[in-house]
Amino acid sequence: MRFRGLFTVSIGKLKGFSLSQPMNLTPTFFRDEGKPVEKLQALICYSSFSTNGDLKKGYEKMMLAKDLACLVEESSHKDERKVKSRMELKRSIELRVKKRVKEQFIDGKFRNLMVNVIAVPITLQDAYNCIKLNSNVDISVKDDSICFNSLAKELLDGSFDVGEDTVSFSTRGVAKEVLILPNPKMIIVQEAIRMVLEVVYRPHFSKISHGCRTGRGHLTALRYIKKQVSSPSWWFPLILNKKVDANIIAKLISKLEEKIEDDQLYVIIRSMFDAQVLNFEFGGFPKGHGLPQEGVLSPILMNVYLDFFDQEFYRLSMRYEALHQGDDKDEDKSHSKLRNWFRRQLKENDLKCTTNDNSGPRIYCCRFMDEIFFVVSGSKDIALSFKSEIVDFLKNSLRLDVDDEQTGVLPCDGSNGSRFLGALVKRRVQEGPATSAVHKLKEKVRLFASQKQDAWNVGCVRIGKKWLAHGLKKVKESEIKHLADSGSTLSKVSCFRKAGMETDHWYKVLMKVWLQDIKAKAAENEESILSKYVAEPALPHKLKESYYEFMKCADEYVSSETATTLALLPNSSSNSGSVTITEILAPTDAIKKRLFRYGLTTSEGYPRAASLLVLQDSIQIIDWFSGIVRRWLQWYQDYDNFNEVKLLISSLLRKSCVRTLATKYRIHESEIEKQFDSELCRIPSIEEVEQELTYETSYSHPFGNDEALMYGISYSGLCLLSLARMVSQSRPCNCFVLGCSVAAPSVYTLHVMERQKFPGWKTGFTSCIHPSLNKRRIGLCKKHLKDLYLGHISLQSIDFGAWK
Repeated sequence: MRFRGLFTVSIGKLKGFSLSQPMNLTPTFFRDEGKPVEKLQALICYSSFSTNGDLKKGYEKMMLAKDLACLVEESSHKDERKVKSRMELKRSIELRVKKRVKEQFIDGKFRNLMVNVIAVPITLQDAYNCIKLNSNVDISVKDDSICFNSLAKELLDGSFDVGEDTVSFSTRGVAKEVLILPNPKMIIVQEAIRMVLEVVYRPHFSKISHGCRTGRGHLTALRYIKKQVSSPSWWFPLILNKKVDANIIAKLISKLEEKIEDDQLYVIIRSMFDAQVLNFEFGGFPKGHGLPQEGVLSPILMNVYLDFFDQEFYRLSMRYEALHQGDDKDEDKSHSKLRNWFRRQLKENDLKCTTNDNSGPRIYCCRFMDEIFFVVSGSKDIALSFKSEIVDFLKNSLRLDVDDEQTGVLPCDGSNGSRFLGALVKRRVQEGPATSAVHKLKEKVRLFASQKQDAWNVGCVRIGKKWLAHGLKKVKESEIKHLADSGSTLSKVSCFRKAGMETDHWYKVLMKVWLQDIKAKAAENEESILSKYVAEPALPHKLKESYYEFMKCADEYVSSETATTLALLPNSSSNSGSVTITEILAPTDAIKKRLFRYGLTTSEGYPRAASLLVLQDSIQIIDWFSGIVRRWLQWYQDYDNFNEVKLLISSLLRKSCVRTLATKYRIHESEIEKQFDSELCRIPSIEEVEQELTYETSYSHPFGNDEALMYGISYSGLCLLSLARMVSQSRPCNCFVLGCSVAAPSVYTLHVMERQKFPGWKTGFTSCIHPSLNKRRIGLCKKHLKDLYLGHISLQSIDFGAWK
């Protein structure tokens, strides 16, 4: 007798289940993922027995069930042993913190976050694990260097001294610049506060805000300008400059108080500002002064403060777009302009729903941290009026300095374009299919005419050289009496020949007289003289007329206007439509200058050896060049002139790496390429870069480039480490990376490759390294030296106060 949901057998116990008792095999039982062995055994036994049958057959089937269950258990253990990426680990940590923060949301505000979330040992432990993941350190390894219970107690009772947990550095010279960095305990507290603020404010940030946010980096900002802005007329950037003062701190705290009610949290934040360990500077991001070395809290606090600007932009854009729409036209007053504005905001991501040029003005804005770019679709008066209002708001309400004189309102159809994030933003006319076909045909005609002209010139030069050879032959014959012609011109002018003059010399004199007679000084070269005065006069007249008539018709066709040519094509009106698109161009000239300043190329642009890397191992040298190539190409991957940048960076840096190795081993470059062929494959070629970028676009983890979680790595500056000394037993040194306690085999000197102030940030790939850190010595283990070179960690992961 069979049963649907229950069965009863009496053959003993099967792996913890009593077969003499009824067993519930409902769907809830089979969804239990904790007992794969028991579940499969029960399934097989259930399908095998209907009553108390043969015990021998039942035992054999029970053993079969155990064997099959072992396979399931092994596969489940393999899934459990699967190593998670550090991004997945950071995401899981943030989700745990998010749950704790959400529990503190009471009556519309987050309350007592310092007591119940931040100053809790488990949260501080999670913050430290996030720091270790940023440093590419295994979080499963126990680290007892920091006592989280005592740190949490200090935060709760107010005995945590911010000033004692900092270390200061200053530049050398008369004009000293001071940089104050946090110690490990302070970094943990800042990271815990950052995670809490991310949970509170991440859902409320504006869509125009980019930078240091999940899924909203510099590529998304440029992509927004390129694809979402329709029919632009005018654009202009705004440059903010201001060091944080008491007024800005007070306004920032007031902004935080809108969503968070926690006096202890604000006391800690104010003390960090007072100790200058949290002193970010508006306009400092492109200078490389402050971010990311001055703390992980700077980006989130800057975005929170500039959220005032984001709200004001929406208010002004609503007024200019909705309330000014149709002022110059008689429209149906029954339609709500404000409702139309909201509809456009909801549909603006749909390219098919973009409004036409006659629907009224449109205002676009894209903010990347403290760098802002505006686009206006409308008249210049609207653009100037909008800029005036937004500048007044930034100056008067946000107390920021705006350098608006150097950022004038420019037409979008201008040839120079505008600068944003180190890229050149400009408009270009994209040809229609008919226009493109005409231009291709013109190019073919031009190429064919050029080939015929080259063949004509070569033939004429060949005739002229034969004429010269014939003239030299006649001069030599005139010197032989029985071959000389007394009536020839050569015989008549021979009286002017000096006695003892050689034949070649006499022939040169004759050629000089002939050149003076034809006035050949204005000629470009000797070949043009032979073609014009020797070969062409000797050619048939009809042949010359045919050639020049063909060249005239070809030039007229190539230089003719495209519109006139299109008029001759059938259905030209429907096929010739051209589209104006927005281009994002990387500054190739500025990249070349940076490579020269870094010492990787000569002043003429040729690759050279990096002398500071010669003392390092060959693998470390190759890793350093590989890291530069990969980071720069990932930065410029969505630019329209990426192919040019790819060829420039890959070819020059690969050759520079080869010459560095050749200098190190003092052998020829060809031998280096043979000897290090497999190692040099780490520097990707052009084809490998295309394959990697395609793979990353299709199969990358959604949080793989999360700037909110991995801030400081994608913007890590270019630095170079030279070997300072080897570590010995008498002078030991551990790795300076936060969370790493491995002994460092060597001590390196940090060389900042770029220290130029604004507006030196022309490449978009800023250095972000404060000049006070130049020539500082740090200890690194082999693993983290490789990670730093390859761009897996940044200088933010290094504890520069370890020496002190």
